[in-house]
Amino acid sequence: MMRTLALTLLLAWLPADAGSPRTPRLAPQTPSAAATPAVAQPPAGPSLVVLVRHGEKAPVPGDDPPLSAAGQARARALDSALAHLSPSAIVVSTRRRTVETAAVVQARTGVTPTVVSLEGGGAAHVQAVARAVRAARGTVLVVGHSNTIPAIVTALGGPPLPDLCDASYATLFLVQPSAAADGKAVVVRAQYGAADPPGASACPGMTPR
Repeated sequence: MMRTLALTLLLAWLPADAGSPRTPRLAPQTPSAAATPAVAQPPAGPSLVVLVRHGEKAPVPGDDPPLSAAGQARARALDSALAHLSPSAIVVSTRRRTVETAAVVQARTGVTPTVVSLEGGGAAHVQAVARAVRAARGTVLVVGHSNTIPAIVTALGGPPLPDLCDASYATLFLVQPSAAADGKAVVVRAQYGAADPPGASACPGMTPR
């Protein structure tokens, strides 16, 4: 309950247009120009990006496992957490667990996910996902992996972040891209669904990048 409430408050804290496509604003009119009002073009790119790691995975098959029962529950929890949002785009990797994590949101919204290949390595994948996000508008949902989601947040203008630990599944990032010259985004880290086990966020070998 507290996690859902916290996420709701965080979303409410963002500007009113952050969860939906930006609306063009009419320029002030004079009587002589009333017949031909000027319309400002909406800024390109998304207004809000929601990024999560895939849900808990089954132990087999090792190369591309599906979600476990806990992972399926987390996919439903993700849809519940975003119930008042309707993503205009969903971005996943080629791995089954990311597709299945986004499936409940996809079923509700009817949005066909954009699948970004992992070929070429993690850095290439991160940049390809960032390009796909920037090409979208409105709210974008990204489902990735423990070693890609933090890097994607950084690629979208967030600060350098360490990889997520292997036992960490409850983390959700909200990124509001910036149109400013410095390109620095507003980033909020929240939790959703079942809580991670104690110590899930502490793992050796994880360093900021």
